[in-house]
Amino acid sequence: MRLILLGPPGAGKGTQAQRLVDRHGIPQLSTGDMLRAAVKAGTEVGKRAKEVMDAGQLVSDEIVNQIVSDRIDEPDAAKGFILDGYPRTVPQAEALTRILAGKGQELDAVIELKVDESALLKRMERRVAETLASGGQVRADDNPESFKKRLNEYREKTAPLSAYYAGTGQLKTVDGMADIDVVTAEIEQIVAAAADKM
Repeated sequence: MRLILLGPPGAGKGTQAQRLVDRHGIPQLSTGDMLRAAVKAGTEVGKRAKEVMDAGQLVSDEIVNQIVSDRIDEPDAAKGFILDGYPRTVPQAEALTRILAGKGQELDAVIELKVDESALLKRMERRVAETLASGGQVRADDNPESFKKRLNEYREKTAPLSAYYAGTGQLKTVDGMADIDVVTAEIEQIVAAAADKM
């Protein structure tokens, strides 16, 4: 089962990905984790990524694509995987299609969590207030200003992926504002339908 989860920050992708991991025994592949693992392992592409990051630059698509390609060849991803935070752009999505085709694979579904951005902002503000009230620590990027920035960046760079995957016929949308368990149930229906086609 090869899946991509799409949706803006705060849409609940992390929660749903974890539930998919627990239920289906497939790994959640996050770009950041994959980059760090490749650097730590000292792989060829990991060394190249480290040089770029040490220079304070953004890692190129070519390096990210190679790290993703290497990671999905690992044994724990043989039954499938959930991509989170990749692809971020249409060129990365096109590269992923080529990478998978080269391995004789394809995506089973691209699931987008549709959310109301103003409601998301309120949800985030409430979470911050609750965390502070309970004496907890608030993440540095959990404030309305940086959250708006992340939403804008998502809209500009990542939102076009919806149109791209709608064009390939792989996009399925779920109401991300629904109750967490309702969202999980809808995702499971999509996964089950995709499994039936395999």
